Amino acid sequence: MQFKSVYFLGAGGIGMSALERYFLRQGLFVAGYDRTPSALTDALVQEGVQIHFEDDPALIPDECKDPETTLVVYTPAIPSEHREMAWLRNGGFRIEKRAQVLGTLTQTLQGLCVAGTHGKTSTSAMTAHLLDQSAVGCNAFLGGIAKNHGTNYLLSPDSRYVVIEADEFDRSFHHLRPFATVITSADPDHLDIYGTEEAYLESFSHYTSLISPGGALVVHRGLRFEERLQDGVRRYEYGRHEGDFHAENIRIGGGRILFDLVSPIENITDIEPGVPVSINIDNGIAACALAQLAGVSADEIRHAMKTYQGVERRFDFKIKNDRCVFLSDYAHHPAEIRQSVLSLREVFDGRKISAVFQPHLYSRTRDFHEDFAEALSLLDEVILLDIYPARELPIEGVSSQMIFDRLRPDMQKRMAHKEDLPRIVAEEDFDVLVVLGAGDVDNYCGHLTEILLSKSAS
Repeated sequence: MQFKSVYFLGAGGIGMSALERYFLRQGLFVAGYDRTPSALTDALVQEGVQIHFEDDPALIPDECKDPETTLVVYTPAIPSEHREMAWLRNGGFRIEKRAQVLGTLTQTLQGLCVAGTHGKTSTSAMTAHLLDQSAVGCNAFLGGIAKNHGTNYLLSPDSRYVVIEADEFDRSFHHLRPFATVITSADPDHLDIYGTEEAYLESFSHYTSLISPGGALVVHRGLRFEERLQDGVRRYEYGRHEGDFHAENIRIGGGRILFDLVSPIENITDIEPGVPVSINIDNGIAACALAQLAGVSADEIRHAMKTYQGVERRFDFKIKNDRCVFLSDYAHHPAEIRQSVLSLREVFDGRKISAVFQPHLYSRTRDFHEDFAEALSLLDEVILLDIYPARELPIEGVSSQMIFDRLRPDMQKRMAHKEDLPRIVAEEDFDVLVVLGAGDVDNYCGHLTEILLSKSAS
């Protein structure tokens, strides 16, 4: 079947947008639906994607109404009662998840995939940058906007590699066939999908069975799932201080981080992550391992690591001076928040660290409210917002108050609505302020940056 058009349900998703850009570059007609406009949908429309924001089959463009020539791609976040989805299903269209489409690419290109509860966006973006800056090159489909490139999609017609963020949500990564994969972490998450921690860990076990013979698994030390590797798959461990790939001679200070990489392929001295936060030691080791497996040289890795600028909303510094530090971080799982806060403590030792946190999903808040409170209690101050529902309907009795009531009693803390943030930031002084969460609170960061810069200048 030769498709002439592709229609996206959930067109404003960061992962979906990379595929939209890919199909545009292939010369296909691309359109879609999303619930709300955003800066990303605005950019996609400018690039040529037709997007509407009302669930109405009549708004589907005529170019996307022939099931013989149209592929439909959807995100699992689309609800079952969605009218357009029902119309497309009844019309006999070929409908695939985003991960199924990416899986097809890993059957024609060699997939360098990054899986894990957290760290996968930063590690996959770093891996893509290492390859892109080398003679090897790569294609890439990322879960965030790489600041070096201003996009979440890279195309290299001459490279045989594709870097993919392997998402465990809804078991999406089971559609991939990696040549080599990193697994950064396996802290239980998405229990609304998996039900139990055992089922969640089993999904990672199954994922390891999909690595192609002749390929490689690079797994963080200490993860608690059983690997099932095909014959001929090489297995490596990595970690900050131990593993086949690890760091030695770590130097942190003066706003810089340097380390030496110990590797079974080739040791590399004086690697300096361009985004100097502690977690990028671990992320950097994993990215270097994939890059070395793909044939990137030591000098290419050293240069690219230093020039790596990071990913939007992942330790995304907006202001960084002696008077005020302001950044945004996508951390939305207790383990991610804990790591984010500890990294900030290490880099900004002795300074007061405050956070705005918007919980993401009612189910995640219900399942992990005690863990959220424990991680947030590592801060000096917390401004806790209402839950961002995303794909979910409210759950009776579940609110941000569940987290708030369990925060450390002696810390500064308050509940607030996101609309209150500009007033709070204007009226109070902050030393280091981080906005945490995967919801829409990041939309306020531009305004908050202006307020903080104005205060710093006065």
